[in-house]
Amino acid sequence: MVIYGVALLAFCYLVGQVVGEYLGSWLGVEANVGGVGFAMLLLIVVNSWLEKQGKLDNLTQSGIQFWNQMYIPIIVAMASIQNVKLAVSSGAVALLAGALPVAVCYFMIPYLTKAFKPSTEQ
Repeated sequence: MVIYGVALLAFCYLVGQVVGEYLGSWLGVEANVGGVGFAMLLLIVVNSWLEKQGKLDNLTQSGIQFWNQMYIPIIVAMASIQNVKLAVSSGAVALLAGALPVAVCYFMIPYLTKAFKPSTEQ
């Protein structure tokens, strides 16, 4: 049923949030550190395991697919509530953690497009 897919996603989200909160407190940061990322990784692992066990039917997958399509708007909404002022005032580490991956990805685009460009020679 569709509701099982949504329930699976909700379970993974809650576990991810708890892990993110504990990781944040362990690191001494008063914030959730990677909770949504942990939730998505857990969802991928559980989804793959259920498929291999043959316990994931099409209706359950449609419940997961529904939220898969909603993922980007939810992440944008969650990012908008983050405390950017606190992160910027915390120092250079927060700025580097945001700017460095963006810069690396930006400069990797030409190399990735060449690497994955289909060959036209026959």
